[in-house]
Amino acid sequence: MPAKSRRKPAASDVRTGQGSVALDRATFRARFEARFYDPSFVPAREHVDALERIAWENYRADRKSPRTRRAGRGFADPDMQLPVEWLDARRALARAERRQKDRRSPSRILIVCGASRSDQTCPGEMSKTFRLVSLARRVVQAARGFQADVLDLSHLASEYGRVIHPCKACVSTAMPLCHWPCSCYPNHGQGQAGDWMAEIYARWVAAHGVLIVTPVYWNGAPCGLKLMVDRLVCADGGNPDPTSTGGKQPALAKALELSGWDYPRHLAGRAFAVVVHGDAEGVDGVRRGLVDWLTAMALVPAGASGVLGRYVGFYEPYATSHRALDADAGFQEEVRNAARSLVNAVRARRAGTLVAPDEHLRDPRPK
Repeated sequence: MPAKSRRKPAASDVRTGQGSVALDRATFRARFEARFYDPSFVPAREHVDALERIAWENYRADRKSPRTRRAGRGFADPDMQLPVEWLDARRALARAERRQKDRRSPSRILIVCGASRSDQTCPGEMSKTFRLVSLARRVVQAARGFQADVLDLSHLASEYGRVIHPCKACVSTAMPLCHWPCSCYPNHGQGQAGDWMAEIYARWVAAHGVLIVTPVYWNGAPCGLKLMVDRLVCADGGNPDPTSTGGKQPALAKALELSGWDYPRHLAGRAFAVVVHGDAEGVDGVRRGLVDWLTAMALVPAGASGVLGRYVGFYEPYATSHRALDADAGFQEEVRNAARSLVNAVRARRAGTLVAPDEHLRDPRPK
């Protein structure tokens, strides 16, 4: 019998109806002025009021990208105006990609510290995760021809102005609507500026290998790590040309996807390792989730030693957990071995001797 045909939905089949989230004037003013609650701002009250009036007009006018320039050559619509900040981020990715592919460049390992705890904010104490990251960093730095780039996500909680805005899930409307790098931010009219991901994308692209070290928070990944993971969705299938979708036009993106999307994998081939630690439960789930995510993006695992999940001070008081880590010399050495495995994997990848068995197969089910 012939295969049953499946009707493709019309590209204009865009579902709406969740309701308006527009703020009224009083609500907008209250939210804006909350930033200036400190009495030290009282002498500048008239300036705050003037800024609030400008911000309100920008909000009402939806001034997402107030500075733009012509896209230029290499885009589907070279005359379309694109945000200056997005074009700058795109150039940074191109520079990072050239360095990463330069055979003469040092091998670069991105080490992600997933913990939110830091001695620079309320906890008043460094995380065990940061200590493990430091062990791994020393291994990488001691390897000839290697550089370590530590991305400490605790800065989201401790450093002024550091923010990763949430993913808006454009990909779930249509893959080409998810731009590479992400074009959802900044949105100046909404006050959504200073997005750290503009820098983080380039650091992932520049890396030959990635090591994620993270604790477990309530059976899941810490919020900062999860924010970064979600925002990296554009690295796997993301559209490098926003002009092909007229910016953020869902109907155009659906039509483009249904015409046949080539699903570019922007981080494919990089090696990875994962270290997850916990104190009571959840280690296996977080470890599996991170490994599944990285392999889904076509990154290459750095062997069995490069995937590690352990408990530190299992069901013991938090107050003595650093001492429990001090005493666990085996876990410390396992973390070093994870870093060593990643170094070896990167060396082999760059030499062309480590090829994943499925590396050149066509994926019949890209998401």
